[in-house]
Amino acid sequence: MELSPSAHVDTFCRDRLPPFALWPELHFDLPELDYPDRLNCAQRLLDDAVRRWGADRPCLLTPTERWTYGDLLERANQVAQVLTEDFGLVPGNRVLLRGPNNPWLVATWFGVLKAGGVAVTTMPLLRAGELAELCEIGRPTVAVCDHRYLEELAATATGTSGPALLAYGGPGEEDLVARCAAKDGRFSNVATASDDVALIAFTSGTTGRPKATLHFHRDVLANADTFSRHVLRPRQDDVFTGTPPLAFTFGLGGLVVFPLSVGAATLLIEHAAPQQLAELVEEHGVTVLFTAPTAYRAIMAAGAVGRLSGLRRCVSAGEALPAAVWEEFHAATGLGIIDGIGATEMLHVFISASDDDIRPGSTGRPVPGYRARVVDEQGEPVPDGRPGFLAVTGPTGCRYMEDPRQTVYVRNGWNITGDTYIRDADGYFWYVARSDDMIVSSGYNIAGPEVEKALATHPYVEECGVVGAPDDKRGMLVKAYVVLRPGVAPDAATVKELQNHVKRAVAPYKYPRAVEFVADLPRTSNGKLQRAELRKRARHTS
Repeated sequence: MELSPSAHVDTFCRDRLPPFALWPELHFDLPELDYPDRLNCAQRLLDDAVRRWGADRPCLLTPTERWTYGDLLERANQVAQVLTEDFGLVPGNRVLLRGPNNPWLVATWFGVLKAGGVAVTTMPLLRAGELAELCEIGRPTVAVCDHRYLEELAATATGTSGPALLAYGGPGEEDLVARCAAKDGRFSNVATASDDVALIAFTSGTTGRPKATLHFHRDVLANADTFSRHVLRPRQDDVFTGTPPLAFTFGLGGLVVFPLSVGAATLLIEHAAPQQLAELVEEHGVTVLFTAPTAYRAIMAAGAVGRLSGLRRCVSAGEALPAAVWEEFHAATGLGIIDGIGATEMLHVFISASDDDIRPGSTGRPVPGYRARVVDEQGEPVPDGRPGFLAVTGPTGCRYMEDPRQTVYVRNGWNITGDTYIRDADGYFWYVARSDDMIVSSGYNIAGPEVEKALATHPYVEECGVVGAPDDKRGMLVKAYVVLRPGVAPDAATVKELQNHVKRAVAPYKYPRAVEFVADLPRTSNGKLQRAELRKRARHTS
């Protein structure tokens, strides 16, 4: 296997790709996956869209703003000018992006890619310690941040070693928006290779240390040419919206890549409770909704399902969609939720089904362009009806950046997702459980050891163990088993104190919603925490 000649002057990412021998098998079974050697996905999604459909088409909407495709192109070009002219960005430099879902975050993402940079979009709720770790791994040259979210990012700066900070949406001449206004909006896109790294997407590891996944320019388009084209089947007159942050590859695909690939519009929402989400869907004529099963359930519970009458497509991912939720939603709306499983390592959804292919409770069948099977610990296929590890290959695949966990995720050329599945005789895949220590709660992947690490820094805590507990609303919730230091009262005030401590240390959605005080924790003879035993307790007491 050979890579194309790179356009990256800064070869940081290419130098840190895993050896070819550790890559998964890649195949490009569909004619639309035959990409040219030189490919900049920003040009394909934005510049080419303007040429095809005109600059005046609505593109990015918010409750208060409306950007056309021409507006987005001009501002993305201006961002590229600011980064290259004012900050000296060269192709291959990493740019960290931090902010809620809004048009300037999208414009910056495109500007980075146009300039040949590598976009590193991060969750806006991450704390300083988490951001510092991402900076240590990805070594961004510039960090572009919504001005309302600067505090935690600024706290990561240490001397001259950190990235240059560039705020947007705030006051002053140094703000990105003001800088862009001074540029003419003309920029020649860097002719990147189709296999130049375009994105670093971080996914939580079960050890608590994030894994950096490297994705090429062709990968970004491959997800639009597989799941979106063949399962979602969007139309140019669609209006997309959803709740996943753009730092989630689920959100990036569903709210940016998929709509722009067909000339559709997308409604960007910074924050929305279920009732508000339903109201915005109705008010803005949304036709395609991306969110987690938790949100569909909550909209029905809030009595707001009638506001979804304009939808023609509903997509669920991030956690397993219970058959009962699918049936209830279908009865209330006539819509069949499109379930799917994806992974940050694979960039987006690779098993799904829509319309008459849906079987409630099943995730679906391999998306055109992908292959999937269920295997045992030796990587051999197991008979239909028997549980095993989900294994996938396709046009995208896992490439961790300098991480020994590459050999865990990729085995015998297959991506082993960490999920236990059953395939039935008709080729449908049925989710059983996560195969590792990850807690999937309301669509968020939360590493139990990371929460343990945060809890353990509180002076009340002697030791702790964190696992997922079954929950009707969230699928799973984070549960902490805590051994307190002598003299600390095991009461509600202590629970609240520990929960608030975790919220200050890591992203607030990771905090333990359930805390149980115990005299000791189950450990092996060599002192290793037995999380499997804690998971068993959590199942029996939930």
